[in-house]
Amino acid sequence: MIDCYVICILDNPLSEASAARLAETIPSNAILHSFDAITPKRIGARSKRFQLVWNYPWSGSEIDLQSGLKKTAYPTAVKEKRIACFLSHHSLWEQCVRLQKPIIIHEHDARYINEDPLPLEMWEKSGFDIIGLNDPRGATRRWLDYHNAVAQAPHEIVRAPWIDEQTVPQGIAGNSSYWINPKGAQLMLDLTKEYGMWPNDALMCRQLVSKLGQSRRYWTYVQSMESTTSL
Repeated sequence: MIDCYVICILDNPLSEASAARLAETIPSNAILHSFDAITPKRIGARSKRFQLVWNYPWSGSEIDLQSGLKKTAYPTAVKEKRIACFLSHHSLWEQCVRLQKPIIIHEHDARYINEDPLPLEMWEKSGFDIIGLNDPRGATRRWLDYHNAVAQAPHEIVRAPWIDEQTVPQGIAGNSSYWINPKGAQLMLDLTKEYGMWPNDALMCRQLVSKLGQSRRYWTYVQSMESTTSL
């Protein structure tokens, strides 16, 4: 069995309904826990507590001199929502380190494709510290390139593919469903201290996470719903 967490915004009907749909499809060897999302009102206290600073542009593009990566702004109407989303993931990375065992992290728009048991032993033996579970089709930019690269790979778990220029952070599709072990979680916490807070799928990228993988078999997809982060 594995503990899965869904980031759910309390008292938000859209978020709660989406999380409930995810619960309907949870695999038999997974236990789903609801995680109270960090809200915009809480970002100041949490950022101060962990001495975290947002270090990603809100408009245009810039080169991060430390990593050499090109940081390009995401469409964001309310900046605090983007930061809160990051901090929710950050909290669950902490939880993974505390538990000292792998967990699965879901955003509320994720849903399982079927209820087949998850190949937990294979994931643990794969050599990867983070594994994307999401179907990229429609879930990320250049999703066709991502899908084709994964589909043609010879192994069941493959390294997150290159789909863009070397300076563009190469993350996992949508970042809304991923398996992560304590080593990967600790790395994400360390990267946050080193580079500051970035959007999750930018900081969790192949260039900074050498053991970032993608499951060739897609286990989840992104439900069609209004974004609670970009809008």
